Amino acid sequence: MDEITRTLGVYESATDSYVEKYTAESVAELYGDPFFDAVEAAADATPRVLDIGCGPGPDTEVFSAAGHDVTGFDITASFLREGADRVPAATFVRGDMRSLPFETNSFDGIWASASFHHVPRSAATATLRDWRRVIRPSGHVFVSAKRDETLDGDTTDRFFEYYDAETFRSLLDNAGFEPTTLQTDGKWVWAIATA
Repeated sequence: MDEITRTLGVYESATDSYVEKYTAESVAELYGDPFFDAVEAAADATPRVLDIGCGPGPDTEVFSAAGHDVTGFDITASFLREGADRVPAATFVRGDMRSLPFETNSFDGIWASASFHHVPRSAATATLRDWRRVIRPSGHVFVSAKRDETLDGDTTDRFFEYYDAETFRSLLDNAGFEPTTLQTDGKWVWAIATA
């Protein structure tokens, strides 16, 4: 069983507890303003945003409420059902973030809050390159990941890949992104980068 399948099993077996946890607050609502500003400035019309690892849709809901054309994307079917109930104006698609089922240059921005760290390091650059493929020129990505397992405390069988800031920057550079913001915050490293 690969890391993604193992993590999917954890989410599917405890959907209710994760829905409660993940809908308690929205990262986009709390920290998304720089991403909102960048995507809105670069878009020719209504911004198209792909929320990768959308879970039950708390961030998808924020993008939809802001008037964006948003697609929630997750591998966990039970999360997508919750998201569709929560945000009927959004589109929800099931799939693996390592290989996106979207056409080239489909989105003005990608939001990937607390999802990328489920991708094994061996697939990280290829995953980000595929994300780069679906973003329009001058589009933006927000991506965050955990920095250190000692700061985690998670005892489930979910897979996490941990990153320091320099490794994170290098991955983004190698995938064709130009980081404009790169920060560490407690147990997280996050970046906004231009395609």
